[in-house]
Amino acid sequence: MKRIALFLLLSLACVQMMAQAGFGKPENFNADWLFILQDDADMAKADYDDSGWRRLDVPHDWSVEGQMSEDLFSCTGYLPGGIAWYRKHFRLSSASSHIPHPLSFIYFEGVYNRSEVYLNGHLLGKRPSGFASFLYELTPYLNKSGDNVIAVRVDHSRQADSRWYTGSGIYRDVWLISAPETHLALWGTAYRLKDINEQQAVVEVDIATEGTPMQGLVAEASFVDVQGNIVTKGSTAIGSAEKKTLTITLPKPQRWSLERPYLYTLDIQLKKDGVTIDQDRVKAGLRTLTFDANHGFALNGEWMKVKGVCLHDDAGVLGVAVPREVWHRRLLELKHIGVNAIRMSHNPHAPMLYDLCDELGLLVMDEASDEWEFPKRKWLKGWNKGKPGYEGTFDYFEEWIERDVADMVRRDRNHPSIFLWSIGNEVDYPNDPYSHPVLNGDKSMTQPIYGGYKPEQPNAERIGLIAQRLAKVVRDIDNSRAVTGALAGVVMSNQTAYPEAVDVVGYNYTESRYQEDHEKYPLRVIYGSENRHDMPAWKAVRDNEYIFGQFLWTGIDYLGESGPWPARGSTAGLLDYAGRRKANGWYRASLWSNQPVCHIGMPDSWNFREGRNIRVTLYTNAPQARLLLNGQQVGDMQAYNERTGFIAWEIPYAAGVLRAESCDSQGNVIGSHELRTSGEASALHATIDPSVPSDRLAHINIEVVDAEGNVVTMNSHEVSCEVIGPAKLLGLENGSVRDTSSAQASTKHTSRGRLLAYVARKQGAQAPVIVRFTAPSLTPAEVTLWK
Repeated sequence: MKRIALFLLLSLACVQMMAQAGFGKPENFNADWLFILQDDADMAKADYDDSGWRRLDVPHDWSVEGQMSEDLFSCTGYLPGGIAWYRKHFRLSSASSHIPHPLSFIYFEGVYNRSEVYLNGHLLGKRPSGFASFLYELTPYLNKSGDNVIAVRVDHSRQADSRWYTGSGIYRDVWLISAPETHLALWGTAYRLKDINEQQAVVEVDIATEGTPMQGLVAEASFVDVQGNIVTKGSTAIGSAEKKTLTITLPKPQRWSLERPYLYTLDIQLKKDGVTIDQDRVKAGLRTLTFDANHGFALNGEWMKVKGVCLHDDAGVLGVAVPREVWHRRLLELKHIGVNAIRMSHNPHAPMLYDLCDELGLLVMDEASDEWEFPKRKWLKGWNKGKPGYEGTFDYFEEWIERDVADMVRRDRNHPSIFLWSIGNEVDYPNDPYSHPVLNGDKSMTQPIYGGYKPEQPNAERIGLIAQRLAKVVRDIDNSRAVTGALAGVVMSNQTAYPEAVDVVGYNYTESRYQEDHEKYPLRVIYGSENRHDMPAWKAVRDNEYIFGQFLWTGIDYLGESGPWPARGSTAGLLDYAGRRKANGWYRASLWSNQPVCHIGMPDSWNFREGRNIRVTLYTNAPQARLLLNGQQVGDMQAYNERTGFIAWEIPYAAGVLRAESCDSQGNVIGSHELRTSGEASALHATIDPSVPSDRLAHINIEVVDAEGNVVTMNSHEVSCEVIGPAKLLGLENGSVRDTSSAQASTKHTSRGRLLAYVARKQGAQAPVIVRFTAPSLTPAEVTLWK
């Protein structure tokens, strides 16, 4: 039996609005950048005339600001790339007057992609990955008394370089960091839980320093509980460029779990002669992980099924510059469905997304890349349509992949939510690009697999060698979690060293292989790393103890991997682009949620042609249910259908109220859902989403309603939004995949009677904001924000 028991204390080096670098004093550096969608080598120079450039704040995604076009590429949502420059002028005295330290750094959480960063004309460095976080020292080239210019060149001229939408630009937070000459190292602190019981937890804390030689340094670490009380502390002497391990015992430890994601505060101080010269406060969680070839996965010793979804970086009209509040609302809705795990597909995501998973109690599979040494197919005129393109990230693989993987692990290893490191996604897709003779099948097969062996393609045995190499990079930094990979061609990969190079093997869409491979490879830990939404795919997990979970493709609709024009992206999500639960979201809730579920799986109105037979589907986790039309039962009380996972009736339509009632085994009603026939559209109705209690960003739900207040889902209405006061409209989202209108427009058509408005408050503003919505022939609506 193969069992991997992993003990870990994890921390995250970011209270909200703190940098992720884990050293020095961070200052948010997002405001007052200049931008131009042009390219000129002179733009790196300090004295370049940028007076005519557009002024904006980052995070910023210029691609989503562009116009979708049939002439562009479906893989990235028919949106443009290009080459652009960002510049920012600052004076050190005004930017960092409260920071006395002599060293200065700039930290980018993510720039897509192939970035070059200059300070006062001096090249600080290049980073081709659009998903990596990176830091440069500014000190040698700073003008300490005059003007300084940071210039960033972003090259996304390879527009179709991804299988999904990536956006373009400085799309994550930027931080200016001031530090002493000797300071805590970038991502240099790590935590390992060596033992835990009800009485105590023993934790090893690694602390690393860097900088100029200095004597008499001491590193101190204190754990603080949620009430602000110091639980325990420890200290160790440390050199100026050294890593030390400190063992700390916590009495009566609180564990991080999905139901109670308890987070300590870990206070790390670097001291010289008793005076603190560098400090980092982080959130920290305690939990254990166990993977077993026969029993699956256990968190804190409790065996469980992982009910996961895959996510990309974008949020519809917002592109990839997504505010924290938007992700918080989306993750909360997924958790209400019953989701307990997130796969960061197929790259490291924004640091705040991991923070939210820590806080909400969601497991995370962190993933390094989607492409290795050779390019994959990128569909240009619709998914699996026509002739593909072959742009990508393969050209810098050999030079950068080990550093990119290492930086992902070092940056993210202190998050208690992370339980798996994935070194790659579908890099073994048969004949895209690797091939192997096994694809010819055997004598029992009438057809070869995936078109058969193609000897002109790269030999698949190479992926095993690369997997061994990357798995070692991960384990050398963090051996407290399992290493995995998401395999698209298990039959082929089984002929290579890939499955044995990782600790846990992910199967993409190959549930039919579970039993055969479990018997053939009894020490292999197997799970579904990417899966369909259907009942058989879930039963393959639910009914087999040795399969510990699945990750649905996908949790939320996303841009890119589009069908033929006009389609801006994929509709495979449980939630739509606006973060609203779709029918398959309710279906999944009926399979995964611990709360009662009763939902009629059709648009939110009961409007059809009189006398037409209508199939009514009910998603419920109750043992039986009945259907009533205008107070009269229609059809029989029906038992839950174990084969399909839902209940269905076919009834003749009549206007009025359709009511479904889920019942216990004795016939007692335990849940209900109603649909009503709506009249003609009469008015707009706007409400502030209460699940986003933010003083920075509001979600406003707009509905088209009839005179009785029922949502009118038929037809589409053009709604205009006006913001009055110190705020701006970030975007209007209707959730429709076929909406190719401008993401920046203040006017948008509704979809199924609904629209979502994102409104951001200007920094430092105090006055209330009025948001007004109008549409032809409808009574307008307005809300007041931040009264």
